Amino acid sequence: MVTRARLKSILTGLALYTMAAAIVGYFGINAYTGKYGLNARQELDQEIIALTSELARLKQERAEGERRVSLLRADKIDPDMLDERARYQLQYVNPHDLVRIINQN
Repeated sequence: MVTRARLKSILTGLALYTMAAAIVGYFGINAYTGKYGLNARQELDQEIIALTSELARLKQERAEGERRVSLLRADKIDPDMLDERARYQLQYVNPHDLVRIINQN
């Protein structure tokens, strides 16, 4: 026959082990799925890859824009670039049209 003191000590030990297992399980689950867990790290790595490729694309786009702007500087303006921008801004001709510029001196 089990006495009350023995039953109480068994149940107390069992409760302590259950609480310890629950705490370890909680931290284990958060280590995997939490804000700074393994899944979050993988998602951050994927986001880093996507943003890096977007940064490279934007740098290339900026370099192209800077190159085009440099052709429109007042000290060394490119006539073809000026003509293209003027026609585009004024919506004067279709981009597929053939345009001949005739000097009238």
